[in-house]
Amino acid sequence: MPHAIIDLGTNTFQLLIAEATEGGGFRTLHDESRAAKIGKGGISDGLIAEEAIQRALDVLTHYRTLTDAHGVPPEAVRPTATSAVRNARNRDEFVRRVREATGFRVEVIDGDREAGLIHRGVSLGTPLGDGISLIMDIGGGSVEFILCDRRRIFYKQSFEIGGQRLTDRFVTADPMPPAQMGRLTDFLDEQLLPLTNAVHQYAPTTLIGSAGSFETLYEMHHVRENGQPAPTDWVTGTLPVADFYHFRAEILTRPRAERLQLPGMVELRVDLIVAGVCLIDFVLRRYGIGSIRVSTYALKEGVLAEMLE
Repeated sequence: MPHAIIDLGTNTFQLLIAEATEGGGFRTLHDESRAAKIGKGGISDGLIAEEAIQRALDVLTHYRTLTDAHGVPPEAVRPTATSAVRNARNRDEFVRRVREATGFRVEVIDGDREAGLIHRGVSLGTPLGDGISLIMDIGGGSVEFILCDRRRIFYKQSFEIGGQRLTDRFVTADPMPPAQMGRLTDFLDEQLLPLTNAVHQYAPTTLIGSAGSFETLYEMHHVRENGQPAPTDWVTGTLPVADFYHFRAEILTRPRAERLQLPGMVELRVDLIVAGVCLIDFVLRRYGIGSIRVSTYALKEGVLAEMLE
């Protein structure tokens, strides 16, 4: 029987249906992302708004038809909820309504487990060498950081400073005012102090980014470099730092309608990518990292790796 995993992210719900192959690997049968935006209109108040719950149920009802078509019973599907749900006052109501509407039993995980699953997923598709890397997963509600090499994890932590939270607090106009960028930098300096201390100890040389903002930036790089979109099945790639700063300037100086016209940009990412590039810029500058790799594998592949054991 195939396995089905759903990553209930703050901005995007992602479905992965896969089956095990010989040698411990897997073959993807279906991979899909849809905007649910459950953080919109409530995340900063610790709530999943009613409109957001309805968007979630619409996406999950669609996913139920797909898991049924692949022969995965609802009780065998692994829906994993992260920041927006775990911090919501109405999380129990949300989980109950999902189960009533779809039969899916949502697992709400804490930030430490989320970071561990992200590390496991990223390491499936991106070789981790002997040097120390900093894995960074930018979600809508939280951001996970993992310092590691191919042998072990040295540090991992989840921070509740994801793209939707930062957008609600700092992106007060379109394009983002320079004064707000300065306030955001000061905020990150304060919030990420534990990470700063760990980086000083372990000195990573490569940033490995996962999740939407990084994937969009890589897509923009691929279009710029090759004149066409990246293959739909790409798993890992290199994003030149110079290209990141080129895209950063374009993203932060253009209003939404003009950002959407940038080659490689997608509507699903056009709003939260402003906060996303500010986060990436902070990490690169503050920690002196000169190399960026990008992974499409993250939490859902980490959950799948657990299931395949």
